[in-house]
Amino acid sequence: MRIGQGFDAHGFASGRPLVLAGVSVAHDHGLAAHSDGDVAIHALCDALLGAAALGDIGQQFPDDDASYANIDSRILLRKVVERLAELGFRIVNVDVTIIAQTPKLAPYIAEMRTTLAPDLRVEPSDVGIKATTTEGMGFTGRGEGIAASAVCLIDNT
Repeated sequence: MRIGQGFDAHGFASGRPLVLAGVSVAHDHGLAAHSDGDVAIHALCDALLGAAALGDIGQQFPDDDASYANIDSRILLRKVVERLAELGFRIVNVDVTIIAQTPKLAPYIAEMRTTLAPDLRVEPSDVGIKATTTEGMGFTGRGEGIAASAVCLIDNT
């Protein structure tokens, strides 16, 4: 068994949709990024890649590669999961914490779990998603962006 950990953060940007854990979230700003800016999936990809000792999302999907411009991060996640499967790894469970002062994410958590589960090849009960604030502290607390951290457990099949 192997444990992985990941983190990502992006600032808000006007004129972009907000997508978190593969789900469209109602908000007046999206996140600035080369891809769709889904910090939850980016942190999750880093956790999975780290658990398999495959580097990070930037190494696998460089932001200077035009083919990844505005890409749906679920596509990147599926590629990571496929790469792990090719190496004989199976995802046991994942846990993601989204750090945002706004918007309130509780109404979206269940959909996030059911959206990510098939991409991860696990059951929704194997996908933990939580949201928290920083009580007004730091860039997330000031409403400048969103961050996410993720952990995962994988094993050899």
